Amino acid sequence: MTYSAHSSRYDAMTYNRSGNSGLKLPAISLGLWHNFGGIDTFENGRTMLRKAFDLGITHFDLANNYGPPPGSAEEMFGNMLKGDFAAYRDEMIISTKAGYYMWPGPYGEWGSKKNLIASLDQSLKRMQVDYVDIFYHHRPDPNTPLEETMAALHQIVQQGKALYVGLSNYKPEETKEASRILKRLGTPCVIHQPSYSMMNRWIEEGLQDVLDEEGIGSIAFSPLFKGILTDRYLNGIAPDSRAASSSVFLKESDINEERISKVRLLNELAAQRGQKMSQMALAWVLRGGRVTSALIGASKVSQIEDAVDALKAPLFTQEELDRIDAILNA
Repeated sequence: MTYSAHSSRYDAMTYNRSGNSGLKLPAISLGLWHNFGGIDTFENGRTMLRKAFDLGITHFDLANNYGPPPGSAEEMFGNMLKGDFAAYRDEMIISTKAGYYMWPGPYGEWGSKKNLIASLDQSLKRMQVDYVDIFYHHRPDPNTPLEETMAALHQIVQQGKALYVGLSNYKPEETKEASRILKRLGTPCVIHQPSYSMMNRWIEEGLQDVLDEEGIGSIAFSPLFKGILTDRYLNGIAPDSRAASSSVFLKESDINEERISKVRLLNELAAQRGQKMSQMALAWVLRGGRVTSALIGASKVSQIEDAVDALKAPLFTQEELDRIDAILNA
């Protein structure tokens, strides 16, 4: 059946400006890190992408190595763009990244000009597009001058292969210096993608201040802290959960009693607010307007629907925020 996007897709979604730029992102963005690769069912990914767009999610976040196997998530999304989404490309923000290991040899990772430009050329071919909207350097490179890496991002924009550039996993001082180099070149950094959640608050210790000073937006990945900030593990580790699998990103040791006891208390507060635990965790990341977008992953449509519904809850009261802090700091 031919796909036609829902006519009311923009009615309920919130769109936030990314830093001082003209770029607006949906408050909830969808990442294709897992569940959209070559080992996954195409139809399930297709159903999720359709639903996300119908709900007003216009930003789809990829990287060169997403899959598995690496590159296959971009190929899958490219097939969606060629088919279902062909008429909607200009309504979408498509991002990709380079910096982690992608191919053998000295040019297959990190932050050299050789790696970044070659990697993006490969990504464009896999997605069958002429440009991406955002291109990120995925992680700092301790062995390449920052000037070279930023010059590569600037060159990519000058060549028309990306409209905007961003950083990911950069610490505060690295971010400040990178931003100032990019401004001098004439290609400002518009967004930073850090990990951030109730249980991983490192960006509050300097990075958010740098982003405010430099006029850079932020999109938080892993806002549910590997799925722990959901109701998934309240009663232990289910046999079909990620923690019970061979995943390298979440191990049984991550699900300890001290951590889960806090989630149970947070879950009680979420229920009082009329939310699921996962929804409150997303709303918390977006509180106060310092985060532009929360980047979710999904394995089924209902998770995307729940995430978007998180935006319907009332703002946190100061009492609720204090209660959350007390639980987390206990």
